[in-house]
Amino acid sequence: MEKYDLTVAYRIYPKISCSPAVFSNDKYKLSEFCLKSFKDSLGDLKVKMIILLDDCPPKYEDLFLKYFDAENIDFIKLNGIGNLPTFSLQIEILLKQNYSEIIYFAEDDYFYIPNQFTEMVEFLNDNLDADFVTPYDHLDYYTKNIHKYKKSIKLSKNRQWKTVSSTCLTFLTTKRTLQETQNIFLTYQKGNTDLGLWLSLTKCSLNPKILIKSLNLYTLKSLFKSISLTKDQILHGKTWKLWAPIPTIATHMEKKYLSPTMDWEKMILNK
Repeated sequence: MEKYDLTVAYRIYPKISCSPAVFSNDKYKLSEFCLKSFKDSLGDLKVKMIILLDDCPPKYEDLFLKYFDAENIDFIKLNGIGNLPTFSLQIEILLKQNYSEIIYFAEDDYFYIPNQFTEMVEFLNDNLDADFVTPYDHLDYYTKNIHKYKKSIKLSKNRQWKTVSSTCLTFLTTKRTLQETQNIFLTYQKGNTDLGLWLSLTKCSLNPKILIKSLNLYTLKSLFKSISLTKDQILHGKTWKLWAPIPTIATHMEKKYLSPTMDWEKMILNK
């Protein structure tokens, strides 16, 4: 019998890997800022937290114990293995756990809107064609040609949901879906990009007219990796649907890529 509404594999690293909008020189403060927002967003969901501490000092354990009950946390201590192996470990952990069917891949530098996370879970549960859900209405959806295609739209409560071709590596899904797609996600360890693996799953932008307008060094690399590592999925695999919310439920804290649909100056930059 499932004990939780949601199981989260949350990976955290004590160094800054981007240019965050706040606490740009203090990863611990940034981590707490993001973790508190995550906890505030979860609302009444009963959540199992599995924390991947990658070369983190002991105070990071205390940070999670500040916001979550110890009985709902499992800590996994890692010796600085890095981004690629920790993502693969998330996959392994979430497939093996029996706490819940609904699972979440979490990175440590996302800010969440209070009491909004439950809408992601409800959307996943209520829509058979919701295979994956991202909390992040990415700025790229509005600025990059590779995202300029006809999207499916759904309304749920006061929020609009749209199909998107890709996201980062923070997303919601189910164990069943992850079981069927794990081999695609595991290509990240082999050099695939997050864009490349998502494109092979969603196939939204695999249209020559869109790709020609979208070519840059990163897109070319992603396409090459996607084709070389996931050719069978592209040609013969199922087309999976990834949904994103408007307005956003969370934003990556990279200051150049804050979601465009929120007043971040009011919400976070003045804190």
